[in-house]
Amino acid sequence: MPIPPPLVRLLREHVEEFGLADDERLFRSEYGNVIVASSYSRVSKRARELALLPGQVASLMAARPYDLRHAGVSQWLNSGVPAPEVAARAGHSVDVLLKIYAKSIDGQETEMNERIMRGLGEA
Repeated sequence: MPIPPPLVRLLREHVEEFGLADDERLFRSEYGNVIVASSYSRVSKRARELALLPGQVASLMAARPYDLRHAGVSQWLNSGVPAPEVAARAGHSVDVLLKIYAKSIDGQETEMNERIMRGLGEA
């Protein structure tokens, strides 16, 4: 899967600091095992407490690890990445992507109007 350069840097730093598991998995438990679902929830809860303001921790913001995936896909769409590319990276069909995320596309009306006008040959 193609990933942007800042993520490549983060992953390389992670591998440099922690190495890979014997079976070459990128992430593993502290004992080298597969990470179990309960660990994701525990770590996610603690990360929210460290990263968010108290009011945000009490809210539903990033309440589940899956919410981060949703936020990432929404950010790609709002950055103007074409839907077929976002769908491929997210493992969705374009149909499913647009059903789930179309309401997440926000604040682009002016830019889209300008694109339409340029497409019509207007300045």
